[in-house]
Amino acid sequence: MPTIAPKVLNTYRVELARVMKVGGLNEGAIRNAFQNLLSEAGRAWGMTLVAEQTLTLGSRKALRFDGELRDSLKLRHGIWEAKDPADDLEREISNKLRAGYPTKNTLFENSRQAVLYQHNQRVLSIDMHDDHQLVRLLETFFSYAEPQVDDFHLAVARFRREIPDLATSVAEIIANELKHSRDFKLAFDSFVALCRSSLNPQTSEQQVEEMLIQHLLTERIFRSVFDNPDFVRRNAIAAELEKVIAALPKRAFSRDKFLASLDYFYKAIENSARTISDYSEKSTFLNTVYEQFFQGYSTDIADTHGIVYTPAPIVRWMVTSVEQLLRDQFDSSLSDKGVHVLDPCVGTGTFMLEILNQLQNSTLEHKYRHELHCNELLLLPYYIAAQNIEHEFYDRTQNYAPFEGLCFADNLEMEANKRQASMFVPENAQRVQQQQDAPIFVIIGNPPYNVGQQNENDNNKNRKYPHIDARIRQTYAKSSKASLQTKLYDMYSRFFRWATDRLGDNDGVIAYVSNGSFVEQIAFDGMRKELLKDFTSIYVLDLGGNVRKNPKLSGTTHNVFGIQVSVAITLLIRNRAQYPQRQQAELHYARLDEWWWRGEKYSYLNQHADYRAIAWQQLQPTSNGTWITEGISDDFATFVPIGSKESRSGSAGAEPTIFNTYSLGVSTNRDTWVYDFNREALAKRMQTFITTYNTEVDRWHNRQTEVALDDFVLQDDTKIKWSRNIKRDLKRSKKVSFYENNVLLSLYRPFTHRYIYFSDVIIDEMSKMGLFFKGANTSICVTGVGSEKPFSFFISNYISDLNFYGGGSATQWFPFYIYDEDGSNRRENISDWALQHVQAHTGNNNFDKWDIFYYIYGLLHVPSYRERYAANLKLELPRIPLLAPSVIEQLSAAGRQLAELHLNYEQQREYKLKHNENCNVPWTWRVEKMRLSRDKSAIIYNQALTLEGIPVEVYEYRLGNRSALEWVIDQYQVSTDRRSGITSDPNDLDDREAIVRLLKQVITVSLKTIAIIQQLRAISL
Repeated sequence: MPTIAPKVLNTYRVELARVMKVGGLNEGAIRNAFQNLLSEAGRAWGMTLVAEQTLTLGSRKALRFDGELRDSLKLRHGIWEAKDPADDLEREISNKLRAGYPTKNTLFENSRQAVLYQHNQRVLSIDMHDDHQLVRLLETFFSYAEPQVDDFHLAVARFRREIPDLATSVAEIIANELKHSRDFKLAFDSFVALCRSSLNPQTSEQQVEEMLIQHLLTERIFRSVFDNPDFVRRNAIAAELEKVIAALPKRAFSRDKFLASLDYFYKAIENSARTISDYSEKSTFLNTVYEQFFQGYSTDIADTHGIVYTPAPIVRWMVTSVEQLLRDQFDSSLSDKGVHVLDPCVGTGTFMLEILNQLQNSTLEHKYRHELHCNELLLLPYYIAAQNIEHEFYDRTQNYAPFEGLCFADNLEMEANKRQASMFVPENAQRVQQQQDAPIFVIIGNPPYNVGQQNENDNNKNRKYPHIDARIRQTYAKSSKASLQTKLYDMYSRFFRWATDRLGDNDGVIAYVSNGSFVEQIAFDGMRKELLKDFTSIYVLDLGGNVRKNPKLSGTTHNVFGIQVSVAITLLIRNRAQYPQRQQAELHYARLDEWWWRGEKYSYLNQHADYRAIAWQQLQPTSNGTWITEGISDDFATFVPIGSKESRSGSAGAEPTIFNTYSLGVSTNRDTWVYDFNREALAKRMQTFITTYNTEVDRWHNRQTEVALDDFVLQDDTKIKWSRNIKRDLKRSKKVSFYENNVLLSLYRPFTHRYIYFSDVIIDEMSKMGLFFKGANTSICVTGVGSEKPFSFFISNYISDLNFYGGGSATQWFPFYIYDEDGSNRRENISDWALQHVQAHTGNNNFDKWDIFYYIYGLLHVPSYRERYAANLKLELPRIPLLAPSVIEQLSAAGRQLAELHLNYEQQREYKLKHNENCNVPWTWRVEKMRLSRDKSAIIYNQALTLEGIPVEVYEYRLGNRSALEWVIDQYQVSTDRRSGITSDPNDLDDREAIVRLLKQVITVSLKTIAIIQQLRAISL
């Protein structure tokens, strides 16, 4: 059994003493120490402490307690209640028990005494000053177990293992009966047609199969856990699915026999649910079952739809804020007749439940029957939402009424498909029509956060939405200056666009909790501009938690959703009636502390009940769509741009730039296939790839029946890697031939050469790299614009990758030369205007374009430039100030020196490191995976060799999130791609010492680079 670590207990004692020493004697001041103790100690038992929770009893009385322990399946394991040291703990406990406090596993404490109840009996009373007694109390608290819950954990684990096989067996039965049973095929095809007319024209037969399987596997749960035996009859969609299942011939499928194999799982759920008396807890419990179901059944579905459920403090704060905004700006209320509310992605009904909870009794029934609307596309959460919302209404009124505001529909497709399913389930079609006709005033919810599949071979794309994507192109994308705009089509930004359009020209309120990247990232500059035009007031509460931006954060600890991207609550208000002259929204912003744990963020929202309690900062956005302007220097705009989209495209009136053109790096979408350290291995692999691709072209061209391409092509990761573009080329019957000359040396990552097979079709997006390197060339790359990574730059004379600094950081390349398509007509890419401008400034007509090129590279290394303009460089490409002529010449010379170092790093002298050889293992120069020693003074090269004596200054030369040396250590390792089985091996059999030599050379380059940068510190901007 786990134990309480002495260090954890000691930290509690120190923290408590520190608080009490400065006079913190009340509960609010001292409870954080014990909260941290429970949180840290509970981890050994797999427990998570969630602070400040509410339990709503059947009488609608709410109990608030300081925290609850949850197990790995998010089930409540125990309750903690803190009191003041001066409180009479026994009297406080008596008051809590009279109020109906649960006592299955509840700990009461006031920092002096603690009492533990288990199985509804008092089991321990201790003096908290005694470490031995306190450890005993905590271990008893954490070790509490209910047989039903233990059985549930075991059943869930078994279920997750078995469900893929169960689902596969049903899918095989369905596939077989579609071929051999006329009645079943008729019923199945009818339902597919209904779904295509109602949900989405792109609904596939596989998606319908998934609905049938989900329904089969879970409908008993809804009947039993919610004690609703009429669920299948009452729910229109469930009833329709039952018709299809009933059409399966008895010889092929015995429902009773099939479900009997899952009896252990259902009984474990039902027994565990019997330990829960409160309905809201049952709903939370069922959400847990649902999440576990998808983790076992289909992680693809969860990934595509970005399933993340909204914590109660966020929901409560949002609904209360909307209520208050309606009062403040519209002299209205959620309870008022005529205020129609829509949750477009209702999930399991969380927002609707909170809205119902806040509605006045006098208008509750009218609102429930006529003015509350929501949609859900996934079958299981749709079922759960129906149960939850209908039960909440029953609990308030003691009358059952179906919730007709809930539609089983694809929200983003509804607006494009106005005819909406007159042939679909009549009840659902009528609900959809009523919603479309409703004058929606409030839109609230948690949009899906997923941007799309990572691998085309998964055949798991987000759905296409031509109508809403066209609206994004016409607005967000058109207003954007960003080069990469794919993020604008993330599901959550689609929902922002949709919600704005859904309000039409009318006033109203939109409240979303979503990915918060749109607040700062350059890709969303157009979206920010459009939101400012579309609304009169905007409030953004940034909840932080961006692990990608700050790797020191933990998604599970600091992020309110437990994910990797930032989260923000956005309130959009359009009130033209009150502010007819306001051309741009008033923008209000607040950000929670970056380092707060998620529980602290929940507590903050609980304590600051609505938007009025937040200390907002009114922002003054810039004309280019920048909202967060902290640290931005205005003089940056007066400098000469290195390049711009307008100048590159020849737009009339474009601001003059230094480079005529530039380009993103190569985007292969199949790095594992088209890059390799070994030329021969790459050539052989690409011949296999091309043969497979050409075979698929022939198969597709000669197919006899109509079939979706995604369902037709070979899905074998060991033979081919699909992407959107190569599928487009396959449809065009565009074949490929292998040419040895297409195997070229590239600079894949900093100080990392790899061969690339550089050929159209095979490379997804060649950008302009093919034109840039029709002959010899040198190019400066920059990155960091709109990226989570720091502003970085490098120089190369090879074709280079889009993700030169790793994922999420697109690079722009500025070459010295450009060529025509056939490799002729080489010309300098620095504009004549720039040459004349610089020569006029310096008074030196001999200062040529190469001097300008190196001046730019030198300037980018100046510490004061990078520091002063750090915020600007996150938002746009570098702008180049023309400094004093003598400084320009100094920087041009420094840039030339730096370029020599970085372009010819493999010709630099080797830094002398001590070789510490291990004589107990066979000698080899072969690398598997290098690593740095704890103090970074040595590289453990392999078991036989450690390289010692690395100067600490080496790590000051950084490119992106790594030092130059760490890039080499990261890239030069043997790795095997899990999906394709392709092994990347940097070891050169013809030059076995090459990697050791490279390490030493990069150390030299790093030290010399830092020395030059140190000299540039004297230059002040």
